[in-house]
Amino acid sequence: MRWRLSKPLGQRKRDMGQHHLPGQPPVPLTLRRSARARRISLRISQLDGRVTLTLPPGVPEREAIDFAQSKADWIRGHLARHMPRHQPGFGDAIPIEGAPTRIVPASGRRIQLRPGLVEVPPQGMEARLHRFLRELARDRLAAACDFYASELGRPYARISLRDTRSRWGSCTTEGALMFSWRLILAPPSVLRYVAAHEVAHLAEMNHSSRFWAEVTRIHGPYVAPRQWLRDNGTQLHSYRFDSAAS
Repeated sequence: MRWRLSKPLGQRKRDMGQHHLPGQPPVPLTLRRSARARRISLRISQLDGRVTLTLPPGVPEREAIDFAQSKADWIRGHLARHMPRHQPGFGDAIPIEGAPTRIVPASGRRIQLRPGLVEVPPQGMEARLHRFLRELARDRLAAACDFYASELGRPYARISLRDTRSRWGSCTTEGALMFSWRLILAPPSVLRYVAAHEVAHLAEMNHSSRFWAEVTRIHGPYVAPRQWLRDNGTQLHSYRFDSAAS
């Protein structure tokens, strides 16, 4: 979900450049152009608070900046209510497969996952933990997709992981499945539901009643895990790993 405002096009022309919304603290503004845009639009991501201005071709960046400045109170009001992002360190707890798991230093060179604890070597802790979570997510998602594809009777082409903000998974017409690695932070039932959802698209590339019938057939009832994501999904994006590749 994003909050969005827009305004009709004007005729002013100003110099182009990098900009922030002034104030304390300054707010970075991401500017994008779209051939399909008919007016300037302003969006705030509910997941990470990113402020994006989309411009039609030929409209000066300065005009978009002026529009953002005219909505400064609106922007800052939403950002003030936005959940702060948390960079986990030793002693902190993060959810792994839905269970609160405390991060502690490992005595050896390998990461060890134990009930309630994840032991991580101190050197490069953030990058190591990030890679571990992605690998665990891939293992769990591959197993779930293999199972649901067998139930569906259709194979998938491949699986990839990303750190997407707008969706938890996707399926292409070529059968390629994509998932957010952050699903490993959610309870296993939620990860399995998303896997079943995307696998069902191998048969129905839509969200028709036939599609949901396939989800029910291969997965069973899905209302509870779907609602969990709606209620708690934003929290999964609150964990950041600045020194790790996304």
